[in-house]
Amino acid sequence: MIYKYHRIFLAFLVFLGTGFTQLKAEEALTWQDCIKEAAVNHPDLISAQEGVKESQASKKITGSSAFPQIDSSASVSTAKANGETTDNYSFGATATQLLFDGLKTRDNVKVASENIKAAEFNYKFVSSEVRLRLRTAFINLLKTQELLKITQDIYNIRRSNLELIALRYESGIEHKGALLTAEANLAQAEFEIAQAKRALEVAQRELIKEMGRTKFSPVQAQGEFKISDVVLERPDFEKLADKNPSLGKLMAQKDAASFGIKAAQANFFPQLSAQAGANRSGSSWPAQDSRWNAGLTLSFPIFEGGLRIAQVAKAEALFNQAKENERSAKDGIIVAIEQAWNTLQDAVETSEVEKKFLNATQERAKIAEAQYSFGLIQFDNWTIIEDDLVRAKKAFLDAQANALLAQANWIQAKGETLEYAD
Repeated sequence: MIYKYHRIFLAFLVFLGTGFTQLKAEEALTWQDCIKEAAVNHPDLISAQEGVKESQASKKITGSSAFPQIDSSASVSTAKANGETTDNYSFGATATQLLFDGLKTRDNVKVASENIKAAEFNYKFVSSEVRLRLRTAFINLLKTQELLKITQDIYNIRRSNLELIALRYESGIEHKGALLTAEANLAQAEFEIAQAKRALEVAQRELIKEMGRTKFSPVQAQGEFKISDVVLERPDFEKLADKNPSLGKLMAQKDAASFGIKAAQANFFPQLSAQAGANRSGSSWPAQDSRWNAGLTLSFPIFEGGLRIAQVAKAEALFNQAKENERSAKDGIIVAIEQAWNTLQDAVETSEVEKKFLNATQERAKIAEAQYSFGLIQFDNWTIIEDDLVRAKKAFLDAQANALLAQANWIQAKGETLEYAD
């Protein structure tokens, strides 16, 4: 009987040895390594950067109408009449300069400037979201790696327990139910190791994705379950909300909408522009007959079916909508920040409590193992203590990971971007 268990143990050591060999081949990544790579490769960040560039280009397009518009043309044609063929050549240039449009162009440029601010705040918001997902993936991999170690420790405990119970059973001291329970516990430990290894690859893929890599490769997270951004004193949640990029984006959109009202109202003013042109034409090339012209154009629509009134009403509605969106978002951000702070405090304190439970359970397990070896306690009492130890190890790991995740959510709720140090 004992020989059989020794064979199982040796086979498992070979299995573990293979796993450790693979682990050494994995690429080790620190948190800073992940940040640097994601900052360059993450598709969401790249998309947000392009959004900023698009807004900047839109501003240039809008402002271009305030500069002189110069067009050139050239043509050649042949006509036949009464049996005679006549060639005609012409070329020239025309310039138009907007002089006055009720400041509509100026206000549209201001709208475009606020849209750039909104795009920049959107980039920061996306960066904050990417940081949260990246940090979550990093913590999950860190946790899964540690869980694999814990499950291997649990296996060693279960194996030692089985060997001890097998000796007592063969000596007639222990009943068969205890032996079967120990065998089942060992099988459970083996399953949990296999389960943790499968979860490890999933966690690796999650981290690879959030780093922006296109191909999977085994990686290992290097870090500690250490909280470095704990705010013990209650912060000013309103001030923190004002710095949140999602709120900044809505504020910029509101300001853009306010300039949009002015741009719509400018449609009620006449538009004045100056034109000048010069061209040459003739029946031979190069054309010799030259002409030039210059003048002013004043345009003012008389009736458009209420178009301009509707445009102003639309712009005002968009402004009111943006204003209320800002107010609603700020209230929600304040609540989210406070919830994240409360969750972080709870998670940190829970981790400290679970650590105390683990220390106590480990001490109880040592004492109980010695007592069981000398027959001072029954198997049923001893296995309860051993099970408590297994649960305490896992509970402490969960508490540590939850504290790190709570910290990540707290940082995101404040609106910190990917470059945030902690």
